[in-house]
Amino acid sequence: MEDSLKKEYYELLKFESVGADPAKLKECASCAVWLKKWLEAIDFDCELLMGDIKDGKASPPVLYAERSGCEGSPTVLIYGHYDVQPADPISEWKTPPFTPTEIDGRVYCRGAEDDKGQFFAFLSGVKDYLAGNPANAPTIKIILEGQEESGSEALIALADSMRKRIAADVLLVCDTSAAADLRPSIVAGLRGVSHFTVRLKGPSRDLHSGAYGGIAPNPAQAIAEIVSSLHNPDGSIAVDGFSDGIERPTGEEVAAAEAGADSKEAYEADIGCEAAGGEKGKSIVERNSFEPTIEVNGIHSGYAGPGSKTVIPSEAFAKISMRLVPGQSIRAVRDAVTAHLKAHCPRGMTLSVEDYTLGAGGFRLPLASPLFRLASDVLSEMDDRGAVYQWDGASIPVISVLKEVSGAAPLIVGWGQPEDKIHSPNESYSFAQFDKAREWGRKIIAAF
Repeated sequence: MEDSLKKEYYELLKFESVGADPAKLKECASCAVWLKKWLEAIDFDCELLMGDIKDGKASPPVLYAERSGCEGSPTVLIYGHYDVQPADPISEWKTPPFTPTEIDGRVYCRGAEDDKGQFFAFLSGVKDYLAGNPANAPTIKIILEGQEESGSEALIALADSMRKRIAADVLLVCDTSAAADLRPSIVAGLRGVSHFTVRLKGPSRDLHSGAYGGIAPNPAQAIAEIVSSLHNPDGSIAVDGFSDGIERPTGEEVAAAEAGADSKEAYEADIGCEAAGGEKGKSIVERNSFEPTIEVNGIHSGYAGPGSKTVIPSEAFAKISMRLVPGQSIRAVRDAVTAHLKAHCPRGMTLSVEDYTLGAGGFRLPLASPLFRLASDVLSEMDDRGAVYQWDGASIPVISVLKEVSGAAPLIVGWGQPEDKIHSPNESYSFAQFDKAREWGRKIIAAF
C-alpha cells in the first residue's frame, strides 16, 4: 500500500463515527464530509443528504455520489457504510480503538474492516481504474451511509424519493467475508434482521431481599424465564407463527453452501467453544445460512458491582435480535414475538416491547444469474481456486431496500476473515485483505 493511500485510510479510521450514538453525530458528519472531498477529487458529483429530525435529534448524513460513464454502459451502484460499532468494552482493547495501529501486517482499529476498510479499499480500486480508463468507465453511483449498524433509518426513509436517481443495473457491496484463506466468495443470500428491547417492571423501587423475599415478584428472575421461553429444549424456536412462510433452500443451494463452508473444527476454533447453538439435528451451514434465529444480546437487572447487594431489582430488560430468512414477514414476526412475550409475562409485573426496529427481510439470489457468472470469471482471474458461494448468516438490511428501489441486481463480495473480530474489541484488517478488495474493485469495474 502506498504511503499516501495508507495516510488516507488512517484518516478515515480516526473518525469515531458511531452512528447509533447521538453524541457522535459531529464525528459522523465530519467523516461524511471527508469522504465527500475524497470522491470529489476523483471527479464524482457529491451531495450530503439529511434524514428527518426525530425527537429533536438529527441522523448522520447519507452521502450520494455520481459519475457519468460512457454511452451504452451499464450503471453500477456501490453501497457502503461509514458508521462503526461502539468500542465497548474499551478495557479489552490492546490498542486505542480509534488510533490505527499496525501489528504484523494488520491494522487494528474500530472500523478497520467493518466497513470502512472494505468499502474504502474497494473505492480505491475504482479510483485506480478511473485513473487509467476514465473514458471507458460505466456510470457509477455511490451511497455511503452512517446508520447501517443501527437500522439505516435515514437512508430507508430517503430511498423511495431517490428511486429514479439511484436506478442501476448492478448493486455492488463489499461488506462480507471471503472463504477460508481468502478464497473469493460470492454471497448468494443474506438473512434479514429485526431487533428490540423487552422491559419488565415490578416493584416501585429496589427492595431488601430479606424483608420482601417471597412477597415481591423478581424482575431479574422473570426476564430469565421470559427469554428462555423463546426456545424449545432442542434449540428450535418456540414462538407460534414465527416460522410461517419460510422458503426452504433448494438442494443445489444447500450443496453449494456446504461445499464452501469451514469445517466444524474451524468454527469451534474461531468461537472458542462447541458449536452447539441453534436447533439440534441441523448442520452448522443450515443453522447459520438458512434458518432464522432469536438471540439474546444482553440482559440487565439489579446490582452487578463488586461484592454483594442483596436486593430484589425493580426492573429488568433484555436486548434481543432476530435473523430472518426469505418468506418470513418482518411485521408478522414482530406481532408473533410480541404476543409470545406478553403471554409469558409473570404475575405482578408489566411488560413492554421498546425500540423495535423492523429492519428488513432476508433474500436469496438465483445461482444461474449471468451476473454471478461474470463475477466468477473475474474472481477466477484473481485466484485460480475460483469462487465459492455463501449464504451469509449476517444481515445488511438496507440491501433489500436498495435492491427493490434501484432495480439493481446485488453482487456481494467481501474480504473479511474471522480473525478480523468485527463488532468485538481488537477489530483489525490485514493489508493483504485490503489489497484483495482493492483489486476486486478495479477488476469488476473494468468488467462492466
